[in-house]
Amino acid sequence: MKLFIRDSPRAIALATDTHVLIFRHSSSSVSSKQSSTTSVSEGGAPRCIVEFAPWEGQDMSEYRSLSSLKVQGTLGLVTINNDVFLCVVNGSSTVATIRPTESIQRILSVEFHCLNRADYDHLLNDQINPFPTDSLDADGHDYSGHREPLLEHPCMALKKLLSGGSFYYSADFDLTKRLQDRPAEASTVAIDSLDGGFLWNTYMIQPLVDFRSRLSERERDALDQSKILTSAIRGFAATVTVPASSSPARSRTSGFPSNMTLISRLSCRRAGTRFNARGIDDDGNVANFVETETIFCTDTICFSYVQCRGSVPLFWEQSSGLPGQQKITITRSAQATQPAFDKHFDALDKVYGDIYVVNLLSEEKSSETQITRQYEYHIRESQLNRRVEKGDEEEDGKHEQLRHINYDFHAQTRGPNGYEAASGIKRYIQESAVAFEYFLSEEVQETVQKDGRKQSIIGQNVILSQAGIFRTNCLDCLDRTNLVQTIISQLALEIFLSQQGERSPTSDFWARHGTLWADCGDALSKIYAGTGALKSSFTRSGKMSLAGALADMRKSAQRLYINNFEDKGRQNTIDMLLGRLIGQMPVHLYDPINDWVTAELNRRAPEYSASEQMSIFVGTFNLNGKTHGINDDLSAWLCPQLHQSLQVPEIVAVAFQEIVQLDVQQIMATDPHRRTAWEEVVRKTLNANARRYASDEYVLLRGGQLVGASLSVFVKSSVLPHIKNVEGAVKKTGMSGMAGNKGAVAIRLEYADTSICLVTAHLAAGFANYEERNQDYRTISQGLRFQRNRSIDEHDTIIWFGDFNYRIGMENDRTRLLIRRGDLSTLYENDQLNLQMVHGKTFPFYTEKTPTFMPTYKYNLGTDEYDTSEKARIPAWCDRIVTKGDNLRQLYYDTAPLKFSDHRPVWGVFQCTVSVVDQAKKDKIDSELYAKRRAVVGSHTASKGTESDDDSLYGYDSVEPGLPPASSDRRKWWLDNGMPARSTVKPPSNGFAPNPQRPSNPFSPTAEPDWVKVDRPSAPPSRTASVASNASRVRGESLARKLPPPLKPAADQAAPQQPPRPTNNDGHGDAGKVHLKQTLRKPAPPKPNKPTLLRSESGQSTASLASTRSVAAQPPPPEPRRVISKTSAQSEHAYPPPPRRTADEFAESPKSNNAPQPPPPRTLKKPPPNVDDANPPLPPRRPTTGLMDDGDGDELGGWKPLQPSL
Repeated sequence: MKLFIRDSPRAIALATDTHVLIFRHSSSSVSSKQSSTTSVSEGGAPRCIVEFAPWEGQDMSEYRSLSSLKVQGTLGLVTINNDVFLCVVNGSSTVATIRPTESIQRILSVEFHCLNRADYDHLLNDQINPFPTDSLDADGHDYSGHREPLLEHPCMALKKLLSGGSFYYSADFDLTKRLQDRPAEASTVAIDSLDGGFLWNTYMIQPLVDFRSRLSERERDALDQSKILTSAIRGFAATVTVPASSSPARSRTSGFPSNMTLISRLSCRRAGTRFNARGIDDDGNVANFVETETIFCTDTICFSYVQCRGSVPLFWEQSSGLPGQQKITITRSAQATQPAFDKHFDALDKVYGDIYVVNLLSEEKSSETQITRQYEYHIRESQLNRRVEKGDEEEDGKHEQLRHINYDFHAQTRGPNGYEAASGIKRYIQESAVAFEYFLSEEVQETVQKDGRKQSIIGQNVILSQAGIFRTNCLDCLDRTNLVQTIISQLALEIFLSQQGERSPTSDFWARHGTLWADCGDALSKIYAGTGALKSSFTRSGKMSLAGALADMRKSAQRLYINNFEDKGRQNTIDMLLGRLIGQMPVHLYDPINDWVTAELNRRAPEYSASEQMSIFVGTFNLNGKTHGINDDLSAWLCPQLHQSLQVPEIVAVAFQEIVQLDVQQIMATDPHRRTAWEEVVRKTLNANARRYASDEYVLLRGGQLVGASLSVFVKSSVLPHIKNVEGAVKKTGMSGMAGNKGAVAIRLEYADTSICLVTAHLAAGFANYEERNQDYRTISQGLRFQRNRSIDEHDTIIWFGDFNYRIGMENDRTRLLIRRGDLSTLYENDQLNLQMVHGKTFPFYTEKTPTFMPTYKYNLGTDEYDTSEKARIPAWCDRIVTKGDNLRQLYYDTAPLKFSDHRPVWGVFQCTVSVVDQAKKDKIDSELYAKRRAVVGSHTASKGTESDDDSLYGYDSVEPGLPPASSDRRKWWLDNGMPARSTVKPPSNGFAPNPQRPSNPFSPTAEPDWVKVDRPSAPPSRTASVASNASRVRGESLARKLPPPLKPAADQAAPQQPPRPTNNDGHGDAGKVHLKQTLRKPAPPKPNKPTLLRSESGQSTASLASTRSVAAQPPPPEPRRVISKTSAQSEHAYPPPPRRTADEFAESPKSNNAPQPPPPRTLKKPPPNVDDANPPLPPRRPTTGLMDDGDGDELGGWKPLQPSL
């Protein structure tokens, strides 16, 4: 990958062997204060044009190579001081290899290239030669003096931070997710699926993620394959090789060495330095939160175990200073802290399952004791700890999904054994460590018959999944925490090896394990506190020495200096990287071609999409813990006699319940060997049936298990190319979520463009516990999550099948009588599941085909006779299949005569309509649209040389034909051609006016009406108003407002009558319209006139006016020139506006008259004495002296009155 630059206009390109990604800054960027809220501006965010295209189609002749070093990718774009910089990684080293195709690189060097200025380019050359000799004389003396550099690169602090060795990335897999949460078959890193909590370049890469989402699927895959976009985590990653002689997993290896990897991911949600980031925030994020994963891989198996650390989730602070002065303050009360505390642990519960808190704070220091007491209070009050009642009795008392232990590390290690005594914590957490389990996958190689030939298929089969996590903390979550987490990791490895029947690890193995954890502790401590971790010598070697104690003293002194003098600058740089500084905004990227092509391609989806039919077989069987049936013939259940087209379905999903005996020991842990044995028997049965019908054989796609419940999905080898994004998840509901004897296992996949979710569930038992079964369904439906937080309901096709344990609500004798009669309809009417679904209390919007078979529970073993034991359980349809999806049609629903369990297996066959895309046709339409759009856009792309102020308009066409195009910051559609907007909106009837209380933005939601009725007599005048007579006020008559008379050039004309105001219902269609003339860019008349004053028609005399209540006159705002419907004579005593004067006249007039006068005060004025009694005028709008001189009207000689438009 190489970096290229073009000088004019400036553009930067990242090029691989096949594609090129080009950036060009847009000159239309403006500040947020100048941006328009109605245009396509991004609120002042700087904007850049981006283009992703094949290398062959680009003219790169104007570009030159910017860096001699190859780049590994880009971390994104950042804005500093209104300049846009592209950050690229140009130095890295491989530090870890999890599996042969999964490597991790540490970032060693980055570069920042400015998109809009060339001022910083020379600084890059200075960095290549940090010791220039240009200013040295012949003797080697520096004659230039100690001059400060003229210009410092604004990204220098970010460069130092990112090049410090604490950031890591992988181009092979998603480094932000643990091994359990990422699909093994993913060949590329989908940048939009990364975990934002651990992605440190989220702010910089987000514009490119948004750009990627707007690309077509083909281009999106090409961008992912190019590995241009890079995702970075902060923390630690390293791998050590374990030779075969030291590897504890000998029985499964073939002599090859194993790998042990440690990955620590530091959260960026509440990132900061030691004394700047403490405790929790209101969103539930805590400081120094780190997820650490221990991975051990051989050539066939892969083990993973995750634990986390984080600051105590309270609102607390600690001041920096000398030892003894670092006071701890709890800043919020317990009641005010509980909501944030619950958010934090609810988030952990959704991701990891049950939580065990290991608190290492001291019981002797008062400040730490205070934190511990409030911590305990919040754990007791947590929503995760609750009592679950079953009828009148409680199940196992109080179940705690959130457990804790206070383990005073200093007190426990004060004895002669020193830090070795910390291993005593194992006896307290051993039981939970076994219950939490671990993640284990195994490489499976299958030989199948496909197209008449045998082929080998290799895949990863998930055997176990981790169901809980240990959360460890001390005060800083560094030294004590790292040592105890090392012990927990060692405990998890011991449990894994003992359960797999492997030998005990050698001392060499544990030495390599301790070295990894010591290096991890040092790395995390340098990030948070500035120095390596204390006690790391013990973690590394297993014993404490004098040299180690002296090293700890040195590190403590270094921390004191760094925390007091350097942390403020480090914190500011971290905030800049994460985009948290005031005024810092992400860059807005737009592609004028691909944005339009993607929208048009989605609109034409029916042209390249088609519907196909495929069949799905699902079967469920409660084995009651029996194993002898594994040798029976299962073909009556798995391969029933069906229509020829359905004999070999494309997908087969098989679920078992009680695959093991659910005793006290089994319900807390999962034994995967039973499931593996049953999967092999099922696959052999399916392939025998496939060979009988000369069809392709089946392969195991994925399996999952939760103690006794298991789900295995098999698919025909011929449909594997159509299947993608296969994921699995489990959810416990037994003992309120702690035990796995009840719960669900789910597997989701995408067949072509249709998403399918298969769920097997084993719900609560008991005849009367249907409410608890309803709750189990809700817990599973809402709590079971796949990657990207996808729920069960977010799929096109959903099938639930398993032992739901719903019973028939009738007496035993009557139920058995109806069974003998074959009256299944009456039984179904009293079925609990049917009744609960009808009332919407469980499985809402799901459907079930009416059973036509006898109840499947409970039989005497080996017979067709229902339970004759002392309990004599009522027969019931416990084993069910329910579905949701418009594209799903159930064809069969039946049971099979397998009698080695007290249940009967149930099966169903479905016909599913899936959407299949003709990729070749889609690519053809895509190419045609691309060529068409490129012809329209022309040179307005990132790769072309034309600059335009309206670059942002390309790609933002009218949303509908006939509407104006989009606007930009420099162009408004409502001001096109220099004309203002014209409105012909009329009120609904007389007396209505626009509502002034309505928001000016017409799209803002409001309850205010558009128009309001105005009562003319009683409403206070907002403009110069008419004065009504006393008699009129007594009668309550409303006088219509009159328009001002037109101006006449002759001064001796008689005053005519003023015309009435035109109305909308007088028979003249356009009389009620107000026509606005074009006012912009029209030549001004030689003498512009002023608006006339409004007058009212009144017969009131001056005397009567003086005797009535006066109305305060206000100077009205200028009115627009209007067209009067009829010509009327001018009133004899009307006050015409004073004429405007030229510059020469102003020069001749006295100086006192040139100064503008203030408006008249708001006082009561008497009318002039010479006003006609019939027409009393309003007070003049402006004073008669000041800016304008009085005139006699001769100045208006060349004027003509406005004429109405008829």
